[in-house]
Amino acid sequence: MTHRNDTAATGRLGRIVTGLEETAIAVLLGLMTLVTFINVVLRYGFNESLIWGLEVTLILFAWLVIFGVSYGVKVTAHLGVDAVISLLPGRGRRAAALLAAAVCLLYGVLLMKGAWDYWAPFAGLEQTTGRWFPTGLADGTRDRAFYVTDQVPMPAMFRFLEDLINYGEEYDKLPRVIPYVILPLGVALLLFRLIQATIGVLRGTREALIVSHEAEDALADVVAARDAETVTSQER
Repeated sequence: MTHRNDTAATGRLGRIVTGLEETAIAVLLGLMTLVTFINVVLRYGFNESLIWGLEVTLILFAWLVIFGVSYGVKVTAHLGVDAVISLLPGRGRRAAALLAAAVCLLYGVLLMKGAWDYWAPFAGLEQTTGRWFPTGLADGTRDRAFYVTDQVPMPAMFRFLEDLINYGEEYDKLPRVIPYVILPLGVALLLFRLIQATIGVLRGTREALIVSHEAEDALADVVAARDAETVTSQER
C-alpha cells in the first residue's frame, strides 16, 4: 500500500498525524545530532562539556524510537513472519490479517492503560482502576509531580507547571512529566496507526498489518545491481 493510499484511508486526520510524525522524527534527529556535535566540540576543543548533554540525547532517542513505532506501522517497516499465511488462499490471508489486527488492537489498548498509569502520577493525575482494562480513575494515586530529571535544566517556558502540578514549588531541573509524556502520546499514535491499518485490511487496500519483506527487497537490490554490472560489462 502506498503512502498516498494510506493517507486517504483516514483523510485529513491521517495527513495531520503523518505530518506530526515525520516532523517530529526529523526534529528529534536534528536535535540529537546538534547536541552531540556541540558536546564533542566542547570536549575535544575546550576540555568542557554539556553536563546535561548525554541525558538530553537519551531522552530524544527514546522519543525517536517511540515515534518510530507508530510510523513503522504506517509504512509497513516492521518485520513479520508470513511464511504460513502466504500459503493460504485469498480469504484465508484476509482472515488471518484481521485476526492479527484484532490481537494488535487489544495489545494496544492494554499498552495504553499501562502507559497512562505510569505517566499520570508524574503529571499529578490519577491512575486507572481495573487490572486489564480501565474501569475508572483510582483515588489516592501517589503524586510524583515533584520528580525531576538528573541534569537537564528547567526551561523558563515550562515554569507554568510549577503552579499547575507542583503546588507552586519551584523546579530546579526539568520535571519528568515532560520526557515521560511520550509514553501515552506514542501509544495513542500507535493505536491510531493500528486502527488505520485495520481499516485498510477491511477495505482491501492493504494485505497485511505490519509485515515487511526486507530480506526479499535486499535480495532484489543485489540481483538488480548484478544485472546492471553484467550489462555494463557487455557494453564494454
